[in-house]
Amino acid sequence: MKDGVINFYKPQNMTSHDVVAIVRKKLKIKRVGHTGTLDPMAEGVLPICIGRATKIAEYLVQDKKKYRCEISLGITTDTQDKWGKELIKRDVNVTSVEMTSCIKSFIGEIEQIPPMYSALKHKGKKLYELAREGITVERKPRKRTIFNIDIISIDEKTASFDVECSKGTYIRTLCYDIGEKLGCGAHMSALTRISSGNFTIENVVTIEAFKEMTYEQIDKLIVTADNAVSNFKKIYIKNEVLKQVLNGVKFNLLDFQINNNENSKYIESEKVLVYDSKKFLGIANYRLSDNSLKMDKLFFIGD
Repeated sequence: MKDGVINFYKPQNMTSHDVVAIVRKKLKIKRVGHTGTLDPMAEGVLPICIGRATKIAEYLVQDKKKYRCEISLGITTDTQDKWGKELIKRDVNVTSVEMTSCIKSFIGEIEQIPPMYSALKHKGKKLYELAREGITVERKPRKRTIFNIDIISIDEKTASFDVECSKGTYIRTLCYDIGEKLGCGAHMSALTRISSGNFTIENVVTIEAFKEMTYEQIDKLIVTADNAVSNFKKIYIKNEVLKQVLNGVKFNLLDFQINNNENSKYIESEKVLVYDSKKFLGIANYRLSDNSLKMDKLFFIGD
């Protein structure tokens, strides 16, 4: 079984850790990890890293996410979604034009106060554990970016829209904030993640199908670590620097880079995929000061 990433479709009523446990059991390996928690009642794209590809999980977590969301007006809940306890019910007197304008107004950089029902910690205890005890603590607003919102449909009290956002964005909280801005309250009534970085809903495998697959079939599903982060630039190094690279010593691009006809302009601390003439070696950090690279994550250990 090769190392890499499998693009799963997580169903409702299952945690991200549940999916990890299923993969570990099926493949009989311990090195398995997900690339960003998807709430139990949400569904959709959940890339799972296997073997040495767990090293890239921290990069995949940083990727943009895209969701299809349904918002319902008039009711707020303690969890900010339809699975929570109803708190306040208000009349809804909002036109479709007003709703569209309000939803679209959240495009750009926003501030969100994380919900109490979240896995964030306060003095070592998860917020949702405190919330279940009836305890509310102050949470500082966090800056997030909404890159785009596409309205799918709108009726009297609900709307469906696609939202592309930065990591750490709470769509539940976005729905709550939209409701407060409209003056009638709102909650999230459905959520599907339709993409996470390079992984999209068109190329997912279901949990049920995965459980029935042979190792050979699973192997064909696996996206290699370098393809999973194919948005990073690539460089190809000469053989004489290979030992240097594998030992974690920095090397100068002018001395050891093979011309690969790619844009050779890099920025400080940029992540770069490093290859020799035959294989992917790992991910390096670029240093602008001396035009050098130093390995950050090593994937090739040796033949």
